[in-house]
Amino acid sequence: MQPDLSKHILLYDGDCPLCTFQMKVLTWLDWFNVLQLVPIADARAAAIAPNLSREDLLEAIHCAARNGRIHRGARCIRFVGMRMPLLFPVSLFLWFPGIIWIAEKVYMGVSRNRHLLSRIFGCKGACAIMPERKR
Repeated sequence: MQPDLSKHILLYDGDCPLCTFQMKVLTWLDWFNVLQLVPIADARAAAIAPNLSREDLLEAIHCAARNGRIHRGARCIRFVGMRMPLLFPVSLFLWFPGIIWIAEKVYMGVSRNRHLLSRIFGCKGACAIMPERKR
């Protein structure tokens, strides 16, 4: 299946229960169907972001915007949130001066420890319960 170029493409770690849970939540928040979710293990990920190594992709969530620009980490969350009504207030907050710098530091801390956090919060079990929205 080819990437849908009419949508912003979100690249995420499909082997991480926390990441998978967050993508399921995003399917419910994406009312206007502006995102296509692609796990980085998918062969399409290398074609979508050819300049990023697998290690780069594992460090943070990435969004390949329709215009070709790649947003990473907290900036990706800010970009995606600007396109979803329920996340819009969070995205606006991330535009205040200095906030994105703090958000990036927090994001990297969570990202580095995501597998531990997945076990602590039981994301694997929650993922099994929460259905992905059919599009």
